Amino acid sequence: MAGKRPEHIGIIPDGNRRWAMERGMKKQDGYAFGLEPGMELLKLAKQSGIKEITYYGFTVDNCKRPKEQYAAFRAACVEAVDMLTKEGADLLVIGDSQSKCFPEELAPYQVRTPIHGGGIRVNFLVNYGWKWDLSHIQQDGQPYSRDISRIDLIIRWGGMRRLSGFLPIQSVYADIYVLDHFWPDYSNRDFLQALEWYKKQDVTLGG
Repeated sequence: MAGKRPEHIGIIPDGNRRWAMERGMKKQDGYAFGLEPGMELLKLAKQSGIKEITYYGFTVDNCKRPKEQYAAFRAACVEAVDMLTKEGADLLVIGDSQSKCFPEELAPYQVRTPIHGGGIRVNFLVNYGWKWDLSHIQQDGQPYSRDISRIDLIIRWGGMRRLSGFLPIQSVYADIYVLDHFWPDYSNRDFLQALEWYKKQDVTLGG
């Protein structure tokens, strides 16, 4: 139905490395500049009445990158969760915790954890892989990400028109809004424009 507000929004914060290179930095330096935008977006999502939001941290495949980059985005994800714990939210971290790439500091949040009274459901994909996620279906008929609801709207920065393995089951009917500028250049206008765009979409869920 046109005009409907999305209940669950997925965030693909792409372009950190390209942003850094444009400014004469090393690729790995860009990740730290993506932390504050994530918090700004979360605050605005709460103000806008969004019930659930999922951030793409890093994937299993990202761990194949040079060790300097791997260390940087891993540290950024730990810091991001630390920042999230200062906000009222129901926090869940999803990813392959059996791998050495998964930060052990985030293990306590592998079950949904109310923080500061709870509130908006915040999911953070860390060392996530779609094959890993779906592999659990063979065991009990549910993916590892079974506590994450269907996504209405996905917002991707950095200009790429692809999902990059982002929650394939939950994204099955998601509308995708792409911004060409990089994630560290985020402004609240990005989020508000995406919401306005979504209102104009014919959301039928296949019907």
